[in-house]
Amino acid sequence: MGKRVRRKLNRYIVILLLTDLIAGCTGIPSINDPEAVAEYQQANDPAEPINRFVFQINRGVDSLLLKPAARGYRMVPFFARDIMHNFLTNLSEPLVLLHDLLQGEFRRAGETAIRFTTNTALGFFGVGDVASAGFDIHHHDEDMGQTLAVWDVREGPYIVLPLFGPSNTRDAIGRLVDCFLDPISLVTPIPTAASLGQIGMSGIDYLERHLDMLEDLERTSLDYYISLRTLYRQHRAAEISNGRRQMGEEELRYDSALYQESDLY
Repeated sequence: MGKRVRRKLNRYIVILLLTDLIAGCTGIPSINDPEAVAEYQQANDPAEPINRFVFQINRGVDSLLLKPAARGYRMVPFFARDIMHNFLTNLSEPLVLLHDLLQGEFRRAGETAIRFTTNTALGFFGVGDVASAGFDIHHHDEDMGQTLAVWDVREGPYIVLPLFGPSNTRDAIGRLVDCFLDPISLVTPIPTAASLGQIGMSGIDYLERHLDMLEDLERTSLDYYISLRTLYRQHRAAEISNGRRQMGEEELRYDSALYQESDLY
């Protein structure tokens, strides 16, 4: 690991530690107000003023750069976008397989292995999703944040990361670990144009597929920050339980609209 990577890693860890420190000292309600204390604990957002500041910066970047890029990408013919989405998804399968195994989800690991080998061999390195069309084996997401949760690591306070958006301490650390476990990162130096390109293209692909729903949520929410915070935490809970968690009607409506791409196309 080069000096440049170590410096970036150290900065990332320091930021997370500072966030935890600030979170522990920000806006804790009085114990004489039990309703405020219950709401504070429910939100798990002790650094809300700082998170809202970062959130507004992210919204500015979205408006100026990311949303225009997603709209421009939407002008690409659908079949080409679908090919790119399939290719990016196939690149993520080895990492998903690793986390399936680390979580003891061996049946899902077998499905992931079949998806990767089938789509790589018969789908021309993943540009075609043969596993879904031919074998009804669909992609599922797994990451280090979910694995840590299965290992009973607590989520830590809710935080908003620059550019990446909603997260928590556990997921932020998991995201960092996954950067080093990603297959592209294992075969090429970090950072590289290939790994950065994959992250950037995956982000644009995701935003383009969910742009309409996110804009509708932003337009209809009384407080967009709280809406996204709630949806993020609900979605992560459902992912960690692999969909076994029982969700309320409103949760299911938003979760399916935001995260099940079959509803969008």
